[in-house]
Amino acid sequence: MKYLTWKVKFGILLVVLSASVYFLHYLIFRDLHHIEIFMLSDIAFVFIEVLLVTLIIHALLDKREKHTKIKKMNSLIGAFFSEVGNDMLSKISCANVESNRIQSDLAVYDDWNTQNFIEVRKKIKSYDYKIDYKKIDFEHLNNFLSQKRDFLVRLLESPFVMEHENFTDMIHAVYHLTQELNYRNGFKNLPESDYEHLAKDIERAYVLLAHQWIDYMENLKKEYPYIFSLYMRTNPFNLNACPIVRK
Repeated sequence: MKYLTWKVKFGILLVVLSASVYFLHYLIFRDLHHIEIFMLSDIAFVFIEVLLVTLIIHALLDKREKHTKIKKMNSLIGAFFSEVGNDMLSKISCANVESNRIQSDLAVYDDWNTQNFIEVRKKIKSYDYKIDYKKIDFEHLNNFLSQKRDFLVRLLESPFVMEHENFTDMIHAVYHLTQELNYRNGFKNLPESDYEHLAKDIERAYVLLAHQWIDYMENLKKEYPYIFSLYMRTNPFNLNACPIVRK
C-alpha cells in the first residue's frame, strides 16, 4: 500500500465508504431490491456526470485558465517593454539601415484595425534589419542592459514566459546580447570581426523585438486603449516621438 499514490488510496477509501453505507442501509431496511434499483440508477447517471464534468465544465475551466494565463503573459510583456524593450528599440533603431522605412510603416495610429496589423506584419518580414555598428554607443547600451540584467533573469524564471515561444526567444536574444557586452572590458579598438559579431547579436534581438512589439500593440489596442495611446506617443521607432498630448 505504501507504493500507491494518494489518489489511489483516496479512491479505495471512497469505495469502502460507499459499500459501508449500502451495507448499513441493508441492515436497517433489509431491502436488497431497493438497493439494487438505486445502485443501477446511480451508475447510469455516472455517464451523464462524466459528460458534464470532463467535457463541459472542464472545457470552461480550461478556457478561463487560458484567458488568465494570456492576461498574465501580456502583463509580463508590458513590463518588459516598459523596463527594457522600448528604450532598447530606440537605441537600436537609429543605427538601422532602413530606419526611415521602419519609422514610416510602424507609425501605428489609434484608428488601426486588425487588417492594419496584418499588413504591417507582412511588411516587417521584408525589412533589412542590418545594423551600422558605427552608430551604436556600445558603452551606453552595455550600461543600460547591465542595469536590467536582474529583471531579465526574473523574466526567464517565470513559468508563464516558457509558454510563449516567441517572447521566450526574444528574452533569450536580449539576455545573450547583455552577456556578450558584459564580457568585454571596453569597446574601443576592438577588431572589425568583433564589432560585426556584436552587430549580428543586436540584429537578432532587434528582429524579435520588432515583431513582439507589433503583437503587443495590437493587444493593447483591443484590451487597454489608454495604455495604447501612451505607447503611440512614445513610439520607440519614431525618433521624434513625444508623450505630450497635443490637439
